[in-house]
Amino acid sequence: MEPDTKPLVNALKALADPTRLKIIALLNTRSCCVCELVPIFGISQPAISKHMSRLKHADLVTESRKGQWVFYSLNREQLEWVRAALGNLPDYTDEFAKMEEQGLLVTCEE
Repeated sequence: MEPDTKPLVNALKALADPTRLKIIALLNTRSCCVCELVPIFGISQPAISKHMSRLKHADLVTESRKGQWVFYSLNREQLEWVRAALGNLPDYTDEFAKMEEQGLLVTCEE
């Protein structure tokens, strides 16, 4: 049975954007409000909020409310899970054996 890779794919897609990756790096230092990130990136508050929404959807950040403000923090457990998942990717070497049996294995040479 194939492992469910959707959560890992979702997290990696969220991390693939340079702005979101920098947000993760900033949140590694401390929790931040969107209004603190706007001047760092020089983009609008709605644009930052959209990035935060994507990171939250991937479960990479959590939010907490303090009055009218929303503060975002790293979900360190999820980031650790992503790291561990990358270190434990399934072994697909049998795919190459199947290709070789079918005469489909290609050897690329210069």
